[in-house]
Amino acid sequence: MFKVLLVDDERVILDGISRFVNWQALGTELAGTARNGLEALEFITNHQPDIVITDILMPGMDGLELVAKVRAMELPVQFIMLSGFSDFEYARQAIRYGVKEYLLKPCNEETIARAITEVIQDLEQLQHKERFMERLQAEFRQALPHAREQLFKEFVTNKTYGKRDWERYRGLLGIRSDDAKVRLILFELEDSHEYEHLFALKNIALDILGHEQLLLSTTIGPQVILLVEDEEAQISDHLYSRIDQIKRIFYEYYKIDTSIALSEGGLISEARRMFREAQSLISHRFYLEESIMITKHDVVNFEESRTNSEDIDVQIDEERLGMLIKAGRTDEVQAMIGDYFERLANWRMDANMTKTYAITLYLSIIRHDPERTKHLMAEIASLDSIHTLTGLQSFVEKAALEIASRNYESTRHKHSSIIRKVLEIIQNNLGNPELSLNSVAQEMLYMNADYLGKLFKKETGEKFSNYVTRLRMEKAIEMITSSDDAKIFEIAESLGYGDNPQYFSKVFKKYTGFTPSEFKSS
Repeated sequence: MFKVLLVDDERVILDGISRFVNWQALGTELAGTARNGLEALEFITNHQPDIVITDILMPGMDGLELVAKVRAMELPVQFIMLSGFSDFEYARQAIRYGVKEYLLKPCNEETIARAITEVIQDLEQLQHKERFMERLQAEFRQALPHAREQLFKEFVTNKTYGKRDWERYRGLLGIRSDDAKVRLILFELEDSHEYEHLFALKNIALDILGHEQLLLSTTIGPQVILLVEDEEAQISDHLYSRIDQIKRIFYEYYKIDTSIALSEGGLISEARRMFREAQSLISHRFYLEESIMITKHDVVNFEESRTNSEDIDVQIDEERLGMLIKAGRTDEVQAMIGDYFERLANWRMDANMTKTYAITLYLSIIRHDPERTKHLMAEIASLDSIHTLTGLQSFVEKAALEIASRNYESTRHKHSSIIRKVLEIIQNNLGNPELSLNSVAQEMLYMNADYLGKLFKKETGEKFSNYVTRLRMEKAIEMITSSDDAKIFEIAESLGYGDNPQYFSKVFKKYTGFTPSEFKSS
């Protein structure tokens, strides 16, 4: 209902209108009355009614002054003026202040009711408009990040977009002015991955860099592209540290390594040039993977350090390596392969040529494992898809060590690395009352909660909440049976039920069929 304030200095009129108007039938309630403008202004300030019906001539502050004061406060109040004067000047001032209705005294119930009804129609239209605008703004805010991401992707990959297009969309999407100095950071995931991993990497970057520094981000294939504000001419230690933190946190959670390229600085409108530069830099990661990131300075130094390598011997004694593998001498196998790849690294030949040498060595190794030779083409394809020398060494070394030790892994782990991490978090947080799927997904793993819930159910066969409850109840049973002195409220608190032992008892009975006290007695 809409709240109404009635203002008049004549008690008879105030009481009369209060009684003869059927407020409820009009969809209103009489929230209060006032004898003059000063009282009315205080009431409006404290209670903010929707409609004010006020006389014009009153002591202290008249009706027109009251309207002017309320309009200056920008409160959404509608006014109906009552006056015993038909002077046009009063009406003109009332209209100027946006008064909806101007009624001449005396006026009956029907006249006042009609005026209130018309004001209510205006209020409802205004509310409808406000709700529509709020919904429109909410939808726009929800779509804005995706629109910004798509614009950024199009701008750096599609050369048909020029500076004029950038300026037109930049203002619409709330992107900083072109005067901002920026750098482009390119993260490329090295191992097999899903889109969720790219999404998580973007979220980690946003969490560490913040909205102030991270202006735009997008994904292109296995790459996450970040545009960060950086006024420094040289790459600062602070920025190096932030990027290293992003890389480490992502690896800690998902065990997926990333190669990173960082462009030279420039204006936002030069983002396409910076993207091409970063793409060129990332192609050098085959030999430069030891850097936290690849910069133009790294590539220049690499090119300058290349020397004639005719004297480097890149052959390997395959017969001796085969004997070591057969004998199971893993340390010597690892040392021999390490020495070979060190010589390949010093040679610094074309990446494809280096891969050819690595594949030849790999073929000589898997001859000692008939199981691997059954999937030869797939194994070679996997080897050829590796983009760094260190990755090649790890792949070849892993195969050699598995064969030498005869501990080839025959079955995959039941749970993915993500779910193993979730199970570990649950185990370590059983006593945390805030433990939930949302908290684990968003605050700890930077993932979508719905996706994580489906993945958890698929891997474990249980819903997240059921799994947590089962572990808590099993722990409770263990605590009750292992100690005669165990107190129910202490057990409840230690298992995440806070100061609500009654709810703990209810869950325990549902799980076991007994209350904790009954279970303890039995």
